[in-house]
Amino acid sequence: MEPVYRGIEIAAAAAASVLGTKITYLGLENIPADGGAVVAMNHVSYIDYLAAGLASRQRRRRIRYMLKAEALEHGAVDWIIKHTDCIPVDRSAGAGAYAEAVRRLRIGQLVGVFPEATISRSFELKEFKTGAVRMALEAQVPIVPLVIWGPQRMWTKDHPKNLGRQKIPWTVRAGPPLPPQGTMTELDAALRAEMTEILHEVQEHYPHPEGAFWVPKRIGGSAPSPEEARRLDEAERAGRARRATEPT
Repeated sequence: MEPVYRGIEIAAAAAASVLGTKITYLGLENIPADGGAVVAMNHVSYIDYLAAGLASRQRRRRIRYMLKAEALEHGAVDWIIKHTDCIPVDRSAGAGAYAEAVRRLRIGQLVGVFPEATISRSFELKEFKTGAVRMALEAQVPIVPLVIWGPQRMWTKDHPKNLGRQKIPWTVRAGPPLPPQGTMTELDAALRAEMTEILHEVQEHYPHPEGAFWVPKRIGGSAPSPEEARRLDEAERAGRARRATEPT
């Protein structure tokens, strides 16, 4: 029954209702009703997990997310991860998490992965890490591309939280599963192409005010371009590395 996971699902659905958040689900029949699959998601906000989890709930499935081990430093988050059977990832030693994810896939679980690794400041797809396609090929399970749009208006990088009752709509759309075949490079390219196509279609049908911070520059928003976002990411990493070496 997994009471903690069930409680989070109920709480997330109730919060969406209270906030007036209308969630449009599209293509959920592409999430397998049973068996293992990698769920590859774009990353636009700090609450993408909720959007994806509520989508998989419609299919009576639960996603086991791969989460950064740094989250374990926070007691409440650590407790939630352990009680929802998610997979902590230590970036300095990721082999163990990878092996665990493959094991979970082979026993029929859905494993959630953000191939971009971190939130996209441009709200376009960043360069993908290869973990999602590698584990799909090794476990011989499909990859389900899942695109999330709208939560970045509520809580994303470089902007204050906006979790009040704003009636901000979300869209969650799943694409056709990609079979685990071909080379890693070929499957990665196919995943990126599919997610790009879905993302652009979702954006096309979502109202975008001119100049809004949460709208990609490509379609008239004021979000950083992918190149500008890359430079911001590099500066952030450099600052983090510098702080790590400073005496306490």
